Amino acid sequence: MGPLPELRYPSVPELVASARALAGREPGLCALRQVGVSRAGRPLHLLSVGHARRAVLVVAGAHANEPTGGSTLRALAERVLVDRELRTGTSWHFLLCADPDGASLHVTPAPRSLLDYHLGFYRPTGAEQPEWSPSVLPPDRLPPETRALTGVIDELRPYLQVTLHGTDLGGSWVQLTKDVPGLAEPFAKSAAELHIPVETGASDAAGWPASGPGVHVMPGPETGVAYPSMPDDARHSTWYHAHRYGGLTAVVEVPMWASDLVDDPAPHPAPAAAMRRLSARLLRDAREVERILAEALPRLDGADGPLLRAARWALELIPGLAEDWIHTAPAGTTMAYVGSVDAFGRRLPLRAAAMLLRVLREADDRAAPRLEQLVSTWCDAFAQRFRARWVPLEHQVEHQSRTVLVAAHQAREQAS
Repeated sequence: MGPLPELRYPSVPELVASARALAGREPGLCALRQVGVSRAGRPLHLLSVGHARRAVLVVAGAHANEPTGGSTLRALAERVLVDRELRTGTSWHFLLCADPDGASLHVTPAPRSLLDYHLGFYRPTGAEQPEWSPSVLPPDRLPPETRALTGVIDELRPYLQVTLHGTDLGGSWVQLTKDVPGLAEPFAKSAAELHIPVETGASDAAGWPASGPGVHVMPGPETGVAYPSMPDDARHSTWYHAHRYGGLTAVVEVPMWASDLVDDPAPHPAPAAAMRRLSARLLRDAREVERILAEALPRLDGADGPLLRAARWALELIPGLAEDWIHTAPAGTTMAYVGSVDAFGRRLPLRAAAMLLRVLREADDRAAPRLEQLVSTWCDAFAQRFRARWVPLEHQVEHQSRTVLVAAHQAREQAS
């Protein structure tokens, strides 16, 4: 799994302190302000650098369990402040953390291994994720974090919104709401230089056209979704909010641990059989977690915190997804795509188990040791199957930063 990372991911208070110091250094150029509050009353902060009307918005922390974005955002803000050319005719705006409540619950700032990462794991339900809530909730029930984010987009009207995401184990890829010509080549070059595999068959982008390896363009509304059971359709997320002002969104994903198995473009010899096998394993793993949950639930005395809600939500997604997989082995299915589905199929029950384990440990429940053994076994199997290797944090940040800067340049060329 690789040695302990030398650096760690910053907490939200540390990001705010960095941004405040940056704004204090150049008060004529930088401003830090509060643009909303979370459900629990935590402030949402926006750091702005430059005053040009043409704007780039960078969003970190939309998913609590994807911590690289905070580090990248901090590095980008420094870079933009130092490099006058990046600010010529463009202002940069950084939403420090879109979900500070979620960030406070995911507690693995320096994960030594996949097990270490999962022992502090948290990822909220779809309805509680700021970017995804519009795809699952009516407009009058959107959480305040979502309203703050769309309010910032309404105010800035960015020609480009970049949202910084990450995966625990796999490769790097980009999702675009409109194509950005000229992005794919420098993206691939950066990944190769930093020994980060490009995830060519990301299951997140199943069925989307690619403008280059690992660069996926979201299909229009006329196209059906690849996994009909999944409640969240990207086309109803906040990613599309920038379109009302002629802008677009780029989602930049980087891995914490890399796997060289996710960029194999060779055709899979028996995709339908592979998808059936992965579907069956997904259901089997989920049932193991559900049995422990059903046994422990009467002892948990009506507990309904965010960890338990999120664990149950993840488990509820699984039957429909397993059914989808049996019916979605498209022609031309690659080894990389089946590998990405394999990783996703391991990830979902593991995350549910990890969050439930935190609940059981907190309650000192007698089922906790059994679940801990399951989480440990699954983490080891995941790491071994995909030959996981740690990507140094500075490489995660550098690749994500480069991709943002190229996307901003190319999208601007396209818009002008």
